Amino acid sequence: METICPLRYLTDIFGGKWKLPIICILSGERPQRYSAIKRRLGGITNMMLSNSLKELEALGMVNRTQYNEVPPHVEYSLTDKGRSSLPMLTSAAQWAVSEIEGEGLSPYCGECLASL
Repeated sequence: METICPLRYLTDIFGGKWKLPIICILSGERPQRYSAIKRRLGGITNMMLSNSLKELEALGMVNRTQYNEVPPHVEYSLTDKGRSSLPMLTSAAQWAVSEIEGEGLSPYCGECLASL
């Protein structure tokens, strides 16, 4: 059996500027269309969003559902594997909130883990 560092595994999945915000956007109950994800992220290029979604799909974190109707559209949602990461991400976000507040700053995220 091949061995891999657990932290390297985490960074392979969640590393980069956009993957965590994408997962957070998809953490709600409703699937999201590509354009809605792009609009909520702001500042991401089409290529970067497309590549990030493809990588997350290949890693088993995101479902891509294509509807062949007029007009055609695609929706994205978290897989069971993606949803299983949410408690860990919530804990990490709660830690970050306490650190941010400890530095006298005010935490804000308009995108994710709104239950914090």
